[in-house]
Amino acid sequence: MIALDDRDRAILRALSDDATQTAGALGRRLGLSQPATWRRIRRLEEAGILAGRRVDLDLAALGFGVTVFLGVKIATRGRASMDDFERAVSAIPEVQSVEHILGLYDYRLRVTARDIADFERVLRRRIMTLPGVASVDANVMLSEERLPGPLG
Repeated sequence: MIALDDRDRAILRALSDDATQTAGALGRRLGLSQPATWRRIRRLEEAGILAGRRVDLDLAALGFGVTVFLGVKIATRGRASMDDFERAVSAIPEVQSVEHILGLYDYRLRVTARDIADFERVLRRRIMTLPGVASVDANVMLSEERLPGPLG
């Protein structure tokens, strides 16, 4: 863990808003030179704080109008059955994220589909047939708001 100063936090906030910014543009915005900004970004990457940059897709614009969160209970707990489930669920393209959690369920899945009928097809033909699935609970997402995160 490295110590972060106010400029490091400002860089992280700016990149979380728009990861496509160049070091030069970011530096001008924050009152740093391009080389100083680049060195700070590089240090944050090397420390593992900046783990990568990604593109956020507008799923609705791509025709995926429904997002459903699934709570999944595995019938038999054990490393082998969980590994089998994780491997199989990761191969389903509609499953956007797989989170192994503690609580009422063993896993939380984020699933996208074109519409409710498409989701039902994915649920019945792909998810319910996965190895070890005992039960599934679904919550349809109505809206989503992106929060700024721990850096404010």
